[in-house]
Amino acid sequence: MSEVTEPTLLIDRFGRRVNYLRISVTDRCDFRCLYCMEETMTFLPRAQILTLEEIYALAKAFTELGVEKIRITGGEPLVRNGVLQLVEQVAELPGLIELVMTTNGSQLEKFAKPLSDAGIKRLNISLDTLNAGKFKILTRNGDLKTVLKGIEAAKKAGFHRLKINAVILKNRNHDEVADLVRFAIKHEIDISFIEEMPLGVVSQHNRYEAYYSSEEIKQDLLQQFTLLPSTTKTGGPSNYFQVQGTGTRVGFISPHSHNFCSDCNRVRLTAEGRLLLCLGNEHSMDMKQVLRANPGNHEIVKQAIIQAMQIKPEKHEFVLSDQPVILRHMNVTGG
Repeated sequence: MSEVTEPTLLIDRFGRRVNYLRISVTDRCDFRCLYCMEETMTFLPRAQILTLEEIYALAKAFTELGVEKIRITGGEPLVRNGVLQLVEQVAELPGLIELVMTTNGSQLEKFAKPLSDAGIKRLNISLDTLNAGKFKILTRNGDLKTVLKGIEAAKKAGFHRLKINAVILKNRNHDEVADLVRFAIKHEIDISFIEEMPLGVVSQHNRYEAYYSSEEIKQDLLQQFTLLPSTTKTGGPSNYFQVQGTGTRVGFISPHSHNFCSDCNRVRLTAEGRLLLCLGNEHSMDMKQVLRANPGNHEIVKQAIIQAMQIKPEKHEFVLSDQPVILRHMNVTGG
């Protein structure tokens, strides 16, 4: 009888286990959020992005190496043709505990139930404001009513949990944090507040002046809510609090004020096939090149992933500047 061997786990140089993969299936989006990209973007030619078959092959390799959680992102993932079929396939991978997605909500009225049926367990939905005028300004072309209808559809679709993600900018939407929490409580969903990620050059605001820290948001909320420390963890960087007397959790993602690198368990696969080892650094491996140079050789792909762990940096060095160190925009990185 042959011995049963444990799967090789992904461990970096600092002893951190990587068990969470974020996959960007497209850099394209039907919004143009001002903190995410420029209004006029040049998107990748189709030939340069991974095929759905290649994305599945990489997801399979990662789960065989101990990855237990995969998040499908974009751009906006639901504008990629065939994404539903990809979700169905990835959801069936042995060893995968949770398949989740981040979306801007624009396509949810149509896709919420099919996504739930296909195997998505949780959804994160971007919603930075409840003011239709502000929404138009922040997204440049989005329609708030469409997203709210999408959230309603998602509530009915049977997901295990829903969460709003809100990027907070001073003098843009920082005065809405309590309203956003009340919205989350009303709809019995969670919410995370995010400090702006300084990725890519932006032209419509000064990141230093727009910075509004998680601590400032928390102090604003404490004037109206009681926030109880929570041990809840979802595998990501959010630090959660329970809103007393409700089922809603409030999370804070604080890349500037509370660096979360010491226990980072994540890597990102970009739409063009770069395996990014850190959100705030350029350390990466070209998995598309590995795949296409070794068609059908699954073991070489897995070995490349294992080797990539050795270049995962200890931490990011985010700088609040209009000339960021990282020039790629968030839509290219993968939310």
